[in-house]
Amino acid sequence: MDDFEAFFRREHPRLLAIAMAVVGDREVARELVQDALLKAFTSWPRIASLDSPGGWTRKVLINLSIDVHRRHHRERGALTRLQAPPTIEAPSLPTPALWSAVQRLPRLQRSVVALYYVDDMPVSEVATVLGVSPGTVKTSLSRARIVLAPMLSGHLQGEVES
Repeated sequence: MDDFEAFFRREHPRLLAIAMAVVGDREVARELVQDALLKAFTSWPRIASLDSPGGWTRKVLINLSIDVHRRHHRERGALTRLQAPPTIEAPSLPTPALWSAVQRLPRLQRSVVALYYVDDMPVSEVATVLGVSPGTVKTSLSRARIVLAPMLSGHLQGEVES
């Protein structure tokens, strides 16, 4: 299990940054990372033998964040039907306006932006983690940039590299 401890120490900060970018709430992000790492730990002998244990864990994290997003969407719908105003926490990231805009992107674009920009993954690795083609990753990044362009002022500029 010494391998897992080294894996944990190396991956935890990156996973937390990804989760924060995807869900925008520090406590929810911490819980998601904890759940993803717990899944990795409980299956560590199998996960450790994979080509990319970190990629597997990122995929689990993204899937868990999708579940959270769906649950929050259903909760907001229920609150709206009950006419109770939803409580919305602002992201606690360095550029709240940017990450607030990222939160409004479609799920795939949000995940791609988080993995590409927060975790600094190459397009091919993002594609592997999300189970999509590199072309889909590039298209998602391009579409996200178009939506985010008015507020970026230099945050996410540049060409997509493979």
